[in-house]
Amino acid sequence: MSTQVPLAEFASVDDALGLLDRWVDLGWLRALDHAFAEFVCTLSSQASAETTPGEKTSAPNAQLAILAALVSHQVGRGHVCLDLGQLCQDAEATLVLPPEGTARLDEAPESPSKPVDLFRDTATDRLVEAIIHSIAVSDGSRCTPLVLEGTRLYLRRFWRYEQGIAAGIRQRLSPGGADSDQQLSLALDTLFGQQDAVDYQKVACALAARNRFSVITGGPGTGKTTTVLNLLAALQSMACQKPGLDPDDPYLRIRLSAPTGKAAARLSESIGGALSKVPLAALPGAPDASAIPTEVTTLHRLLGSRPGSRQFRYNEDNPLPLDILVIDEASMVDVDLMASVFAALPENARLIMLGDKDQLASVDAGAVLGELCQRANAGHYRPETLEWLESVTGCRLPEELADASGQPLDQAVGMLRKSYRFDEHSGIGVLAQATNEGRFDKSLISQCQTQTFPDVAWLGRSELMTDPTDNPSTADALLPLARHARTGSAGAFLNAGEGRMVNGDSVSAPVGYGHYLQIMSGQRPHATDSEADRLEWDAWATKVLAAFSQFQVLCALRKGPFGVEGLNQQVANELRASGLIVKTEGWYAGRPVLVTGNDYNLGLMNGDIGVTLSVPWDHDEAGKPVQTLRVAFPSSDGSGTIRWISPSRLQSLETVYAMTVHKSQGSEFTHACLVIPDRLTPVLTRELIYTGITRARHWLSLAVPQEGVLRDAVGRSVVRASGLARLLA
Repeated sequence: MSTQVPLAEFASVDDALGLLDRWVDLGWLRALDHAFAEFVCTLSSQASAETTPGEKTSAPNAQLAILAALVSHQVGRGHVCLDLGQLCQDAEATLVLPPEGTARLDEAPESPSKPVDLFRDTATDRLVEAIIHSIAVSDGSRCTPLVLEGTRLYLRRFWRYEQGIAAGIRQRLSPGGADSDQQLSLALDTLFGQQDAVDYQKVACALAARNRFSVITGGPGTGKTTTVLNLLAALQSMACQKPGLDPDDPYLRIRLSAPTGKAAARLSESIGGALSKVPLAALPGAPDASAIPTEVTTLHRLLGSRPGSRQFRYNEDNPLPLDILVIDEASMVDVDLMASVFAALPENARLIMLGDKDQLASVDAGAVLGELCQRANAGHYRPETLEWLESVTGCRLPEELADASGQPLDQAVGMLRKSYRFDEHSGIGVLAQATNEGRFDKSLISQCQTQTFPDVAWLGRSELMTDPTDNPSTADALLPLARHARTGSAGAFLNAGEGRMVNGDSVSAPVGYGHYLQIMSGQRPHATDSEADRLEWDAWATKVLAAFSQFQVLCALRKGPFGVEGLNQQVANELRASGLIVKTEGWYAGRPVLVTGNDYNLGLMNGDIGVTLSVPWDHDEAGKPVQTLRVAFPSSDGSGTIRWISPSRLQSLETVYAMTVHKSQGSEFTHACLVIPDRLTPVLTRELIYTGITRARHWLSLAVPQEGVLRDAVGRSVVRASGLARLLA
């Protein structure tokens, strides 16, 4: 007999916990979610037994048990809270339960109730009433494990994170005084010049200089790094003109950070290359190059992470010694880490966040940057903001960006709207915009298939599989995709990728992994163990690493034939069959590896990529040099040096012929191959497709076994439950 009944008809807490047990057994919930529900019910039961007459403390009930487990479940899925209103409207879509790929015993006897059964015809106010008097629930004024704010139910820790972030932003949203407007205007004119058209980089700099909190968002190639460099130069110029300046310490203390080691290294390289173009000497006060730092660190290292602890060395009692903090790739920062940043910021410090609002959100709970920028497209600038911008920058913004009732946060968000990387002929740019707009239709797919775009190659089912009727799990069914990874399939692009120009520069034809392996074997230095020749080995490793970064397979999934695990093996088999590597398991020359955890002792961060190389630096008993394996990693400081690490010292890593799109954030590749699986899964969303597409700098391969899966994925957008935007409205 079926047990599918509405939540209101559950007889007891034990019935609810029993249902949660079934969900855990089926893989719908984590054991952690069930344990939290038990804890909340135990706490409520004990408090209810100790209640004095007249106190309003209800005994635990089925609603409390189920909702406690579901709040925990939602945090595990990246949500900051559980919105009870959305839950009652569409429980299945809100919770994504049952998850795809798990047992769904719909037809079986004694099949468990699903969330859609529990909350069918349930009113939101009934759920609120059922839990509001529990000792485990409060509005935040008491220390309770659950916090109910309106219809949003939080774990207390995440409610506190959200409150702390909102308070930190509000405190920094008051515009500066007019006494420095003239200095700012002069600095911006020196840095950007004066144009007739709107210069959104200049506008973003002005908005960021006006507040002690600001966001600069924009897609790939819109110049976020250039913008923030000019902003920092303008701020240092203004600081140099303040009265009573200490000549021995004239500059603001600036720190640059990013969420991952890979993102930090990339920002460091970008700044190192762009700083020479900033006309510092022409600015009032003439700040020198030392005014702008080039060293970028991870946020965890900046805050002083403590192994085995959620706490950081820098916090509200020990604030960071800085005046300005810049966070790049801010879309990857979760609500927990962002709250720690605000807690450690000095009261008068300025925070500048950079990132692409349309990218994937952090792996952990929260989508802070996305929430802060959810109104950025339309601007929502107040008349006084528009007037101020025109007076300071000379730019008159379009009327459609005006809003007399714009929110305070809107006045601190600058969106870069012009791409300097992708022109109107770039398929990568067209596909990225179409994906953001949710319109990856048949017409666009047809343009990809017919080589309308010079920088996009389409690999459909017929191109991907030895026999289009094959099951992808069949051995060798995906050999064509593995061959594409080896060669780059230049012939799949218009004119075989030859003769293409980007911004006046010639672009080399697309390549695959065979390119870096040929450089590894063909340009290897002569065997020697001389210390004097180490620079030659470093130069060789630099070439190999640069060649490896020219191509990358990106997957939506980890498992399955179209996932990281399956494709890593397929590609390795293809490279070995072609004689480019000697084996596919263990350590071997040519094996690329991805660091999956921070290792401060080795100076390696999560996301760092290295290549295993054979070097003659060990000796046999006779003292003759013998070949040994070392993993070459580029330095994280942008200096261009190489760190050689013994494989035995590396702990958290994986082979990286293929990586997930999530892992690729903060990176870019000359040629990226985005692999779409053959069936729709919960992780396949518009944000994931957009992020994968925009990892490609010059060439993009789309491996799409089922066109409908791609179209459906682009139609699905991630909306993470949170109350941050409401707190800042």
